[in-house]
Amino acid sequence: MNNPMKIISIDLNKDYSDEIQQIIAVLNSSGTFIYPTDTLYGIGCNALNVWAVERVFRIKERSFSKPFPILAKNIKWAKEMAHIDHKRETILEGVWPGKVTAILPKKDVIPDIVTAKEKKIGIRVADYVFTDKLLGKFGYPIVSTSANISNEESTNDINKIIEIFSKSRYKPDLIVDVGILPESDPSIVIDLTADKPKVLRAGPSKPDELLKILEIQ
Repeated sequence: MNNPMKIISIDLNKDYSDEIQQIIAVLNSSGTFIYPTDTLYGIGCNALNVWAVERVFRIKERSFSKPFPILAKNIKWAKEMAHIDHKRETILEGVWPGKVTAILPKKDVIPDIVTAKEKKIGIRVADYVFTDKLLGKFGYPIVSTSANISNEESTNDINKIIEIFSKSRYKPDLIVDVGILPESDPSIVIDLTADKPKVLRAGPSKPDELLKILEIQ
């Protein structure tokens, strides 16, 4: 599929309610989009829509054997998608919202295509007003993977992202342009599927967040 790619520019310091509705219309039509987060630009869709998730795999040229993480609005949402006991919830309350992706035992509501048929799911609650507003209005989790072609370097420069995907065979339906994002480390990744938390990827400039995780046993 070679869809035309729509680009909308948003000033995050002004009201962008109309633009949020445009994005939701795309998502409700099984569409895909590129959007800003508190780390990098992400590419995603409704995480519960199997057909849309498959399109993200093709746009990103990503192997179907590699799972996608997702964005949730809050812990309440995460509990609907993953098994979160009191211990896990205590850890998550210490690091969310923020740049921490938690690997959790998934519930059946999450399609197997998202997790590459694994019984666990990576979930993050971003500390970012745009995604918080979007998720609140949309009402569903979204796939959240860096907006680049697989195995190529990611970038916070929306101009480079537009250039890359304008030349791609498979294109996202919509790109949300809020300008060049600040430099940011990728999210910390912690595995909470076992009794003891395990750090799979540490953010070098976020030792405080890492200590919060390691101190709660």
